[in-house]
Amino acid sequence: MPVPQRTALTLPDPRGVNETIELAKWAEAEGYDDLWFADSSGVDALTTAAAVALNTNRCRIGTAIIPVFSRTPAVLASTAHVLHQLSNGRFILGLGSSSQTMMENWHGLEFEKPLSRVKETTQLIKSMLKGEKSDFDGATVKSKGYRQLPLDDGAQPVYMAALRSKMLETAAEFSDGVILNLFPKDSLPRMMEHIKIGAERAGKKLEDVEIVCRHQVVVSDDKENARNFIRRGFAPYYATPVYNAFLAWSGYEDVAKEIAEGWAAKDRDRTTGALDDKLVDDIAILGSMGECHDRIREYGDMGITTHIISCVSPKDAQATYDAFTAKNFSF
Repeated sequence: MPVPQRTALTLPDPRGVNETIELAKWAEAEGYDDLWFADSSGVDALTTAAAVALNTNRCRIGTAIIPVFSRTPAVLASTAHVLHQLSNGRFILGLGSSSQTMMENWHGLEFEKPLSRVKETTQLIKSMLKGEKSDFDGATVKSKGYRQLPLDDGAQPVYMAALRSKMLETAAEFSDGVILNLFPKDSLPRMMEHIKIGAERAGKKLEDVEIVCRHQVVVSDDKENARNFIRRGFAPYYATPVYNAFLAWSGYEDVAKEIAEGWAAKDRDRTTGALDDKLVDDIAILGSMGECHDRIREYGDMGITTHIISCVSPKDAQATYDAFTAKNFSF
């Protein structure tokens, strides 16, 4: 059965927990379908998701994403079980590898074999959620003798984030949904083709796979200012090895090289300047309310099913969120 189109709001609110809860309540009242947490510094996604679950009634609550390196599979499985109960089945556990910067610098962990780590963690968690006693000896994770209260098979979805070909195929094959992020528009058809390959390996059709994307949206008449917010916010992402390789894989080898060299030289202007206006406009969704609506609908036609609205410009955030309330937007 084809997956319906859904509109979601990104969380947490960077101002704090109480503000996040109020924003979630507002979004649900205004007709948003989902609330998806990013794993960011300062406001823990999983504990705050529990608070949001207790303060909302209808919206799905997801994570896009929780890094697999910073919590063990048993911790993630037990947390997902609790969030499933607290939300009355509205929670989606979205997992990913994150990046070297966050895992190695923030957490002091080794960032090794990310594809295997995400795949094995997903497999192990799905087994744990069914109440099966663990006996797993993978290349990156191990568990023996752990068991928790069971949920019905498939009751608690586990999604995987992916950027390039192997991870896209793995996510579609082994998880319940695929999470995308920060892709240039012209790379999406290639990404969808790999999702299709993975889905077919698991006996699924592409149209039956939920594909989630956190869109960077700024509803504003000042496109140049909006572009500068995107440059400042996301050029450093593309300097990390994971996203730099993704940008090169997407066909922007020269841009990826310029960003990497600019970052290594600690030249912020060179790093941000590598993202020209056209590329920024291809990565982000900027402009009037109507322009942003049209772009989201276009991505829906291209295969994305769940559209997380995120805005990095504080002064434009409320106008951006208002633009995608039920009274202002529909597919």
